[in-house]
Amino acid sequence: MEDVNRIKLVLVEKKRTNKWLSEQMGVTPSTVSKWCTNSSQPDLSSLLKIADLLEVDIKELIVREYKSYLLSQEAK
Repeated sequence: MEDVNRIKLVLVEKKRTNKWLSEQMGVTPSTVSKWCTNSSQPDLSSLLKIADLLEVDIKELIVREYKSYLLSQEAK
């Protein structure tokens, strides 16, 4: 299975850039780049802040198949 980076995908969906996220987070653009290429991962507090900035549920950043996940939760 392909290793999909959710932060990168949500940035694209929200029409935001790595540079924008780095400015909002107060980190270097290279840090965001590492997060988007899976070279490193943000800590939990950073992940929560990213979710808030992108106006998404934190699950959307960590669950690989988020839309399938939502559908499965609705079926319960």
